Amino acid sequence: MLVGKIFKTLKMSVSTENFLKTVYHLQCEAGVEAKPGIIASRLGISNAAATEMARKLAAKKLLHYKKYQPVELTEAGMKRALQVVRKHRLWELFLHQSLGLSLRQVHNEAEMLEHQTSDFLTEKLAEFLGQPTYDPHGDPIPDVSGHIEKSGKHLLLAKAAPGEHYRISRLYSTDEEILSFCEDHGLNMHASLTVVRQLENTKMTEIIIQDKVLVLNEAISNSIYVTE
Repeated sequence: MLVGKIFKTLKMSVSTENFLKTVYHLQCEAGVEAKPGIIASRLGISNAAATEMARKLAAKKLLHYKKYQPVELTEAGMKRALQVVRKHRLWELFLHQSLGLSLRQVHNEAEMLEHQTSDFLTEKLAEFLGQPTYDPHGDPIPDVSGHIEKSGKHLLLAKAAPGEHYRISRLYSTDEEILSFCEDHGLNMHASLTVVRQLENTKMTEIIIQDKVLVLNEAISNSIYVTE
């Protein structure tokens, strides 16, 4: 995804950055419609506040907004959202790789750091980390031009076929309980597992990992992506 030649220094409020980033996650990663009500739920604000913010950002040409319709990022909005995503994921990798913070700890710390980091420091951080393309959760890191490296085919663990062997390629969650469970039970990046069965009635997934049998609830199995 190429959205500009280079990120430029752009002054944004924390609320604006978080709003645009949330729209990006919904629109481009979760593949769901970015309706103000959903955005409000993600950000912990009222529906009215989300709608008002959408109107303001549309006036600034950062969003496409129509009443009762999902919002969409404009090219300028996409550029700004990816700038924030880049900072966030670089900090997550640094905190995990260099300071030894757990996956459940890095998100909240990166949330604070992303809003205080200049473009200059962002690129120094990327250089220090070796220009990484993925953060410790397996989420892609946009490069300085806003381009995201295409990854191999990911499959939700909840949709994985019984009897097949897989490797964990992404932990798409910021929920501390889910991440704690994953770390405590060896459900880490690149870990190998076998799907035993999908329990359709309860929407649970039974797996074998490190010679242990685990039955994962829907929330966990829908947060883990795997590759064959």
